[in-house]
Amino acid sequence: MEDDILTIEEVAKYLRVSERTVYDWAQKGEIPAGKIGTVWRFKKEEIERWVNQRLSSNTKSAEPNQPVKIKNILSPDRIVFINHSSKRDALVQLAQNLATAPQIKNESELVTEILKREELMSTAIGRGIAIPHVRLSSVTDLVMSVGVCRNDIVDFQAIDDTPVRLMFMIAAAYNQHSYYLQTLSFFSLKLKDKALREKILSATTESEVYALLSDD
Repeated sequence: MEDDILTIEEVAKYLRVSERTVYDWAQKGEIPAGKIGTVWRFKKEEIERWVNQRLSSNTKSAEPNQPVKIKNILSPDRIVFINHSSKRDALVQLAQNLATAPQIKNESELVTEILKREELMSTAIGRGIAIPHVRLSSVTDLVMSVGVCRNDIVDFQAIDDTPVRLMFMIAAAYNQHSYYLQTLSFFSLKLKDKALREKILSATTESEVYALLSDD
């Protein structure tokens, strides 16, 4: 494992499991991975951290399955109206806003890793939505910022080719794998509501967006 980017075969050999097992883990989001085209790739340092976390968790209680409460992870001051038209500029602006949260201890690392994650695989999920996300050791608890884009961002390479207009950026601690995945799933499901998306895009204030999102 000398290269920084690994294949399924290399990860399987390192972990001493079958390639099918690694593939299934990647599909389910149980192991840090990203796609380049249609091929899964893995960062060596992330796999090593994942292994260390799994080994240490054997002596600790399992991470509790906690419900996603928007009011616990988002506040009106972390909702931003974005006027940029490029993915990079929009991501940087939103990451800088997210870095104002007390849970974020290293702004430069957050910005850098968000951009790296996006280079590895687009976080645009369709319907004009992107959910950029990272887990970092410098983050103390899961937190998020929301970007409402006033212009179409077309270079996200969304799976349905729809320009991105809504960005939900999530940062979590490294030991929050389950809660992290749960939060990604929660917003993916919540934002399938076309009426909600349209209301958010029509909002004129941060408080209005926050009220729409925090309304259970």
